[in-house]
Amino acid sequence: MAASPPHRRARIAAAFGAADDYDSAAIVQRAAAERLAGTVAALRLPEHPRILELGCGTGFVTRAIDRAVGGARWTISDIAPAMVDRARARLGLDADYRVLDGEAVDPAIGPFDLIVSGMAFQWFADLPAALARLAALLAPGGALAFSTMAEGSLAEWTEALAAEGLPAGLPAYPGRAALAAMAPPGFDAEVTVVDLPEPQADARTFLRGLKTIGAGTAAGGYRPLPPAALRRAMARFDAGPRRVTYRIGFCLLRARA
Repeated sequence: MAASPPHRRARIAAAFGAADDYDSAAIVQRAAAERLAGTVAALRLPEHPRILELGCGTGFVTRAIDRAVGGARWTISDIAPAMVDRARARLGLDADYRVLDGEAVDPAIGPFDLIVSGMAFQWFADLPAALARLAALLAPGGALAFSTMAEGSLAEWTEALAAEGLPAGLPAYPGRAALAAMAPPGFDAEVTVVDLPEPQADARTFLRGLKTIGAGTAAGGYRPLPPAALRRAMARFDAGPRRVTYRIGFCLLRARA
């Protein structure tokens, strides 16, 4: 799988940069951040660990993990400069704030005791290769903890589209076994897949919510649906249970002893 082309990375960064109301709409992302922080809290980290966060958004994961760990030396980053600014303003942490592409982190900024990311790795073009590069940034005994969209996410919406013979435009998210198989050589993977359903008033609200949180960038090569076709799929969704289920993989990678 090739790396994300620069124009796609720029579109993703621009979409998240424009997500001024992210906090109000990112309900599932907030819940996922708390769950990921619980995984990190169970780790045996050194005192004042060095932590790199990729895809900080407005700081859900940062805040939850900082409560659990305390006294960390943070490098907090996002691909969108505006998100880094929002995180800096909201968190108030004395940290190293950076604009970073998580698929191309400079090895010179390491090593880290923990690398963490909440709901950002689904935007990577080549996740296995990125994980191998990130694992190389870990200090001895370090860990990589992340959450990402998993196979079957947003099934209610994709089923409404499929019933009209329409493509969804979502990437091919990995399942549990595929995520576990991404562990770099010498690393063990612990993977848990969790369903987080989110009620929706209607399809319009769901689609508007994706745009609000900056998550409206379609998979590469996807062409927007004609308005009439989209309206048919929206009507089919509205006739159903009016919810979407985020299927999220929570992954922990650690070097074998």
